[in-house]
Amino acid sequence: MSHKHRDPLYPQGYKGVFDTHAHLYDARIFQDAENVLNRALECGVDTVLVPADNEETSRLAADYVQKWDGFNSIDLYCSVGVHPHEASSYTKDTETFLADMLSKRDKYKIKAIGEIGLDYYYDLSPRDVQREVFRKQLKLAYELDIPFILHERDATQDCIDILKDAHKNGMLLPTPGVCHCCSCSAEIAKILLAMGFYIGFDGPLTFKNNKKTPGVLEICPWDRIVVETDSPYLSPEPNRGMTNEPAFVTLVVEKIAQLKGVDPAEAVRITTENGRRLFRI
Repeated sequence: MSHKHRDPLYPQGYKGVFDTHAHLYDARIFQDAENVLNRALECGVDTVLVPADNEETSRLAADYVQKWDGFNSIDLYCSVGVHPHEASSYTKDTETFLADMLSKRDKYKIKAIGEIGLDYYYDLSPRDVQREVFRKQLKLAYELDIPFILHERDATQDCIDILKDAHKNGMLLPTPGVCHCCSCSAEIAKILLAMGFYIGFDGPLTFKNNKKTPGVLEICPWDRIVVETDSPYLSPEPNRGMTNEPAFVTLVVEKIAQLKGVDPAEAVRITTENGRRLFRI
């Protein structure tokens, strides 16, 4: 039975939720932007960061924020960067473009570089190119004093090796960024936490067959937890299979509260404070 033929659950009653990762320019939700943002606000989500994955979507993210920031008092921010899937498209011109956008970060409300990292699951760009582009953007983040959004899938060892090398050489900020949609083991999460990373939790935390991510949450200190939707992907239970949107991030917060044994409103307060601190808002 398809999930798409029933009404989604929209939790109510929260205030001040921060969805730190939602691709709001994606066609699946962009065409319904007004309703998507209104539903977010109705569910208490009043701050959203819109991440990018290549030069085109970096522009789209910035344009989206310019157009919709302040709509019914919603607070929008964005990032710019090149995802490992798009690493083959990274050129000197891309680097110039990113540097130019980041020189105007206050105007465009840019709070991070990303998504950047490695993805060996799809291998849409050659692995050596992914590693090179990852290193270049790590260097840019350090030199421009801005956190980054880390994407890693099926490339854990290479990713950690690159980060450790940067850390050893003093090329990581004290708070380097966030491990987006963390899918690593608790052991790897401990390494990231020791480097100063925050950990992003998304819909998969709520999946019944996911045993790994709750284990990461268990060892993650409260002051390093942020919540994300990764809209339009990875809708949480009980909306799994639907197009994701920021309103659904409250379901992730509720799951965190359940697993950590606290009131959901307290989980909202802490994760939002964490997100604002991480992205210097």
